[in-house]
Amino acid sequence: MPRKAATESVADADAAAGGVAAVDRALSLMAVFTPQDRTLSLGELAERTRLYKSTVLRLLASLEHAQWIQRLEDGRYALGPEVARLHGIYSASFSLEHVVVPVLRDLVAATGESAAYHVRQGDARLCLYRVDSPHPVRDHIRAGDLLPLERGSGGRVLTAFDDILGKAPGPEQALYARIRQDGYFAATGDRLSEVAGISAPVFLLSGGIAAAVTLTAPAHRYNPDHLAHVLNAARRLSGRVG
Repeated sequence: MPRKAATESVADADAAAGGVAAVDRALSLMAVFTPQDRTLSLGELAERTRLYKSTVLRLLASLEHAQWIQRLEDGRYALGPEVARLHGIYSASFSLEHVVVPVLRDLVAATGESAAYHVRQGDARLCLYRVDSPHPVRDHIRAGDLLPLERGSGGRVLTAFDDILGKAPGPEQALYARIRQDGYFAATGDRLSEVAGISAPVFLLSGGIAAAVTLTAPAHRYNPDHLAHVLNAARRLSGRVG
């Protein structure tokens, strides 16, 4: 019988409900590759997945056969050509709108306020997607509107997490450092006196800033408890956009 591992593997610690353990473990081998990894050794794969080397070898045999993983002449392992083939199919069929808008709708349903997805465009920020609050009293930004980068919670977050802008010397350097530390920005009247906003960063797989998710409301309806919903929306989108 196989030995029971002293330490729970990464796959077993986050197993799919009703799934197949062997599939979870095989996929965990591929998931440990990062943008900095061209190749990994057997030992590195075992260490990162917390699986026995003997188990890793059996899983690699199946992954190699299906061309998900390739073994190189030096004995190290790299992702295989099947990954590239499916990436091409995924890229051709990918729709950012289909990823972002459902998350914004969920954010509006949870809070009753307006939600938007902002990206940097030059020295401004573009409201790429927007889902309005059901309340008749709300701010009336529309998808496609350009807004200032240096004002408003979305602009503050995009600036703070930009590798150059967020760390440039200036009077607001302390503010941007605090935003990076907190992981969000919330304010009332930063862009318009009667509007409150809460924004959180959406990250690329590489770790860079992709966008800001923003919840806006009239100042009198501002609710700090909505922060948790904004952070959850940003986490749901991080790594899925680019």
